[in-house]
Amino acid sequence: MAIPLGVCPSTFFAGETASLAKPSSLSSLRFRFQSLPPPSQVSLRAVSVVTTATASKPATDTRKREPRGITKPRRVSPEMQAFLGGISEIPRTQALKEIWAHIKQHNLQDPQNKKIIVCDEKLKSIFGGRERVGFLEIAGLISPHFLK
Repeated sequence: MAIPLGVCPSTFFAGETASLAKPSSLSSLRFRFQSLPPPSQVSLRAVSVVTTATASKPATDTRKREPRGITKPRRVSPEMQAFLGGISEIPRTQALKEIWAHIKQHNLQDPQNKKIIVCDEKLKSIFGGRERVGFLEIAGLISPHFLK
């Protein structure tokens, strides 16, 4: 039994005596093909399989979603306002970008261990007066500066 060329991968032919269950191994697949009746006795019909990707609606809604979570602007403490140059509301993601820009601009990473930030006076004001801060601690140290 030959399958014609140009058949779509999501279409297959099923005989009346063939089972649609998936074979568990290659040997059972060979056995199924060997046990099929001769092509003259099999009536073939095309069966189409619909996947969830083709059945789902296309995304036609182009409106922007309202920011939420860490991308939603929040009021900040006076210390953070002074660091950010007077901005009273900012998303947490933007605040982190500003802090990292300040660190890179003033070369405040420890030369031996780049994971450690050596704080200047501006950073000490938002990091609770600490001299050195690990870069993974920054997100936790700025949390109190975002007011609810």
